[in-house]
Amino acid sequence: MWAYREHRELKNFVYFVNMFARYQLHVDELTVEVLDSIRHAFKDKTIEITVSEAMDETEYLLASPANREHLERSMRELEEGKGVTFTLEEFQNKYGKQ
Repeated sequence: MWAYREHRELKNFVYFVNMFARYQLHVDELTVEVLDSIRHAFKDKTIEITVSEAMDETEYLLASPANREHLERSMRELEEGKGVTFTLEEFQNKYGKQ
């Protein structure tokens, strides 16, 4: 789930203008618990639910000609041995834990 909550402040008073949550899951994962989590997140609010088929990440990335070219160039560089390898620990030490 991805959630976004826009808020504004007015003289020490914070109020929420808009809340957005995006759930991406396989249809078999749609359970009562998921619906309960939506109920909890949007307590006492009217909500709108839109259902669509998710685009495959690879398909999405290759849809743009610029992205396609960049990805294909990167894959060629990896095949030519120009890639960099590191452990998770090395990555976290260099870039911080997320």
